[in-house]
Amino acid sequence: MIPGAFSYHRPESVADAVKLLSTLGEDARALAGGHSLIPMMKLRLASPAHLVDLHGIAALKGIHRDGDRIVIGAMTTQHELLASDEIAGSVPILHEAARLIADPQVRYRGTIGGNVANGDPGNDLPALMLTLGASYRLESPSGVREVAAAEFYQGAYFTALEPGEILTAISIPVPAAGHGYAYEKLKRKIGDYATAAAAVVLTMSGGRVASCAIGLTNVHETPLLATEAARLVVGSSLDAATLKQAAAAAVTIMAPAADARGTVEYRKHVGGIMVTRALTRAAAAAQ
Repeated sequence: MIPGAFSYHRPESVADAVKLLSTLGEDARALAGGHSLIPMMKLRLASPAHLVDLHGIAALKGIHRDGDRIVIGAMTTQHELLASDEIAGSVPILHEAARLIADPQVRYRGTIGGNVANGDPGNDLPALMLTLGASYRLESPSGVREVAAAEFYQGAYFTALEPGEILTAISIPVPAAGHGYAYEKLKRKIGDYATAAAAVVLTMSGGRVASCAIGLTNVHETPLLATEAARLVVGSSLDAATLKQAAAAAVTIMAPAADARGTVEYRKHVGGIMVTRALTRAAAAAQ
């Protein structure tokens, strides 16, 4: 189908974009990579009267180190994440996960801000941001605020973004040197959303897990932090019994929808397997 008629705006600054979105209200939508919004417009599931294209705002692009944090502009593409030496060296799990998003054509256009701000439970990066303890910079006519990723997601496609507000940057604490990491994703084919996926970031000391965070993708209406599963592995050598307990704890918080990817029972089952695989591989990678 063909989208309905709309007016097109291309601001050159964050202030101009925020002003446009605030003035135009519910009739306006911000355009980042467009992989979610444009298909919805073609199907007439979304019919904004105004599109505010963020591609002309240079301040929304780039990756830089700020003390013990990595700051990534919201309009930085997934391809640029993969090309970044800073990401590969400091937050390698982000490099690994970005490689598993859709296909190269999508990654050349898709942005990190669009991926995390949309509230789509199938997107790969939101659960990873929870796992990394990231925060989001939100800007509106009333000012700037920082919201932890763990507090941002409220339901499928519902987030903490207020009307007229734009997510402008993602701030990620640099994981400890020598940490282990893994993002395990089961999908039906290249380009598909995950049937289930798990992100793990951990540290080891004396052959035992010293710290751990586990994030879950597409097994609930929001990304999840499996805090109990992570607590169970801390202090352990990740023996078979502990892995089984951790996977079971993660499964208890899953509530996936039955769809073409499988039944609820199947998706929870493979979700537990993704947790086990991610924990095992992350521990093997830890130095």
